[in-house]
Amino acid sequence: MTTQISKNHRSQIIWSLSLTAAMLLSACGGTLNTVSAQPKVDRTKQFEDALLTATYGVPTATATPAPPTETPVPTTDPNITPPPLPAIYRSEFLKPLDIPRQYEKDVCTYLKNRWDPNKSAPGTVVMAIMFHGISDGDAAKDNDITMTDFKALMKSLHDQKFEAIRMQQFVDFMYNNAKIPSRSVLLIVDDRHHQPYFDEKFKTYYEKWGWPVINSWISFKENTQDLINEQRNLIAAGYVDYQAHGVIHNYFQNDETFLRGELQGSMDAMQKDLGVKPLAYIWPGGTFSQLSARLAREAGFQVGFTVVPRGPVMYNWIPLADEMDPQRPGYTPEGFAGDPLMTIPRYWDTDAYYRLDEVRLTGNDAAAKALETRADELAYYDIVCKSKTGEIPTAIAQ
Repeated sequence: MTTQISKNHRSQIIWSLSLTAAMLLSACGGTLNTVSAQPKVDRTKQFEDALLTATYGVPTATATPAPPTETPVPTTDPNITPPPLPAIYRSEFLKPLDIPRQYEKDVCTYLKNRWDPNKSAPGTVVMAIMFHGISDGDAAKDNDITMTDFKALMKSLHDQKFEAIRMQQFVDFMYNNAKIPSRSVLLIVDDRHHQPYFDEKFKTYYEKWGWPVINSWISFKENTQDLINEQRNLIAAGYVDYQAHGVIHNYFQNDETFLRGELQGSMDAMQKDLGVKPLAYIWPGGTFSQLSARLAREAGFQVGFTVVPRGPVMYNWIPLADEMDPQRPGYTPEGFAGDPLMTIPRYWDTDAYYRLDEVRLTGNDAAAKALETRADELAYYDIVCKSKTGEIPTAIAQ
């Protein structure tokens, strides 16, 4: 650190430098540029530098050209706090122990799919309905529905703007929010039936409205070739969509060897007998476990269905329970399985007619709630997600 000199000493230095400067000017004839070959020297600047060096130990700074400026790249301000995301929507029609589950782990993917105008709009609902026997007279079995009630159900579905979809459409919707009708229904017929059953009960709705039906097929080893050939005829007709319903059927053992036989066995048999690779496994008797859900994934199934009618489903929204409900002791809790997509609720055909309004109103209410939170969700996406998952399309692709 330079120590400041005394006032008297400084005065002496200034006098000496002044005298030196005068002598230099005299020697040069009072001209600073008498020799043209020499560069021009600013004697005043030299004098000021010498004075400052003697006084403070530092010369005057030489001006340095500023580096060329670059256009700054816009970046997200790390100090901006994104708005909180809303809690998962809860329908007023769900029972207290039925909790909606989200299965898409990446929130940015979910929000992009949710608000992409080329995909299904928020509030799009799917109602899965389970059929067994359809009786022309009185219902012969507890799980049968009469033809009169069946026709009333189908008419009411159509009147309330539901449309039947195939399992591939459903899987694409549940995984990626692919475009489907805003009120969709899966018509799932359990067990084995001959071709006339489908032709007489369901073909009319395919011809009138384009509604397919899903055959939840049991791959019994005792299936006759004639029965298999009938199923092939239905596949060729284009209106029956085949999915898996086990091999032994209606018997459950939480054993890996047994479960692989049911799951992989069903997958292999359907490809061999029918030329179909199923996407869905409909749990026989509605019985499942954490192990069976995992093995179903390993076998290549993408969704699974129970016999518990907790409610409809939406993209990234499946109502399930974690504990037994004393008011509904027959409803097996699904949460322990740990895979919502493998435990999707289904309505019984005899009950579905009375549940149509709550399904429809759930979709309407979910759509309204989504509009209320849309601004916050899009702001969150812009701040947190856009740099990772890109812009959300703003217009419907042509």
